[in-house]
Amino acid sequence: MNKRIVTILVLVVLIVLGGIFYYRYYFVFGEGTKAGTMNYFVKKGYMFKTYEGRLIQTGIRSQTQGNISSNEFMFSVTDDKVADKLNHSAGAMLELHYKEYLHTLPWRGVSKFVVDSVMSATPVTPTAP
Repeated sequence: MNKRIVTILVLVVLIVLGGIFYYRYYFVFGEGTKAGTMNYFVKKGYMFKTYEGRLIQTGIRSQTQGNISSNEFMFSVTDDKVADKLNHSAGAMLELHYKEYLHTLPWRGVSKFVVDSVMSATPVTPTAP
């Protein structure tokens, strides 16, 4: 085989593998907003310390009367400024903007959903019974 053909084949294979890696780990599959009250927010991990949180979304009425089910949104945060804002917004009604990836990376967190900004944080006032 010609040396030039081998070089071209190797380059094509590397470009294809790079494209597959980018698609699986860095391509933003979806993005949107979620609103609710943050249940917990913690920085954890063995090698890569990442911020992980859970947002409890407003209840959704089921078909049976009186039953309300909650919906949990598990997310990761990579930006320290966003993590600091979330740490100071515990118990508030939050509106979070997130990006959804196809797969996780250890340094990006354990969730496919990565929150990149806090759109609003409204303190919740308790209601009297």
